[in-house]
Amino acid sequence: MINNRYYVKIVPHKGETVHRFHVRRRHIIGVIVALALVILFGGFELIHARAEVAAMQAQATRQQATLKQIDTQADALRKQLQRVQKQNQEIRQLIGAPPPKGPAHSGTQTSSVQFHSLSATQARIAALSAQSLAVQQESDSMQRLAMHVLNLRHLHDLARAQMIAAIPSIDPVAGAQVIGCFCYRTSPDVEFHPGVDLGADYGDAVHASAAGTVVANSWDGGYGIKIDIDHGNGYHTWYAHLSKVDVEIGAHVYKGQLIGEVGSTGFSTGPHLHYQIMKNGVAVDPTPYLDGVPSNVIAKLP
Repeated sequence: MINNRYYVKIVPHKGETVHRFHVRRRHIIGVIVALALVILFGGFELIHARAEVAAMQAQATRQQATLKQIDTQADALRKQLQRVQKQNQEIRQLIGAPPPKGPAHSGTQTSSVQFHSLSATQARIAALSAQSLAVQQESDSMQRLAMHVLNLRHLHDLARAQMIAAIPSIDPVAGAQVIGCFCYRTSPDVEFHPGVDLGADYGDAVHASAAGTVVANSWDGGYGIKIDIDHGNGYHTWYAHLSKVDVEIGAHVYKGQLIGEVGSTGFSTGPHLHYQIMKNGVAVDPTPYLDGVPSNVIAKLP
């Protein structure tokens, strides 16, 4: 080494021309420094790249966990929607409603897996959102339809209850014994008796056996003081031999309402109530009507 120079000789194997050159120390130092900088910079880049890869992997793991959680929630929503659809179907069957128009909403059938892509999850959520809207619209429609049907049935039940309320069905003197039949008899006279005589004491309460309108409340020959109630369905009930009347002509009475008191007016051998039922102007046996509406009458109701 002379003057901070390094000499390098290259001697060929077969003795050909020897190549000789020199390198200054500063050049060697420069090359070493450059190599060190390259190695150091490369190390930093490698560490940074590894950190970025680790961060991306962590982010991907978090995204996959989030997607999995969303997918699990979507499955729960799908199952809930299917339950609502089943309930809607059961309501339709109960109220006799027709099946919904258009294709049935069978629900999203995509099963949950451990890893979903973002696009697949977005598509799944969009499908569930559309299904949820359709099911909600169907539920609203079913609610309106059910309320309509229930209202109709309620009105039908009310109408039926009103019809039953207007049919004689209770004992007008509560628990009285029948002492005179709906039949031919020889005492106190020989004739057909078109009603029943109910044993009662003088002044006992007499109640309307069905709802209706009072059309008569005065003396009527052998019946004595008689109340006639028109029930608006072909039925009239007569309450005879009364001692007192508690309702006016034209008054509307309800089933069980007090209308008068037992007496012995008219052709009567003692206190009792003559109870008579007329159906379309013809007397019918009141006996089956003393403890409810007869089953054959109920069967003919709409």
